[in-house]
Amino acid sequence: QVQLVESGGALVQPGGSLRLSCVASGFIFNRYTMRWIRQRPGKGLEWVAEIISGGHGSYYADSVRGRFTISRDDATNILYLQMNSLEPEDTAVYYCGVGVDYWGNGTRVTVSS
Repeated sequence: QVQLVESGGALVQPGGSLRLSCVASGFIFNRYTMRWIRQRPGKGLEWVAEIISGGHGSYYADSVRGRFTISRDDATNILYLQMNSLEPEDTAVYYCGVGVDYWGNGTRVTVSS
């Protein structure tokens, strides 16, 4: 079965960086577009970024473009999200997903001084 396990969330100061990881299993990872979404406190789900299979393009929400970088390692079935210049507004639980039905349990990022 499809499993997605996120890690890397932490408390970080504004302006700091974090790298989130998502280990995927149960499907042929290199064939699928992978994405990150987040849920800020008291808010709905927000699409953050996605990367096409084979690395044929990546796309970002306006709120994170230029600060976040999505990448994938098809040899190890791991999806990454490098987050730089973090802002308090980036505080959220971050989820990785494939398709529309499969999501991990999330990893919490808190940006605060």
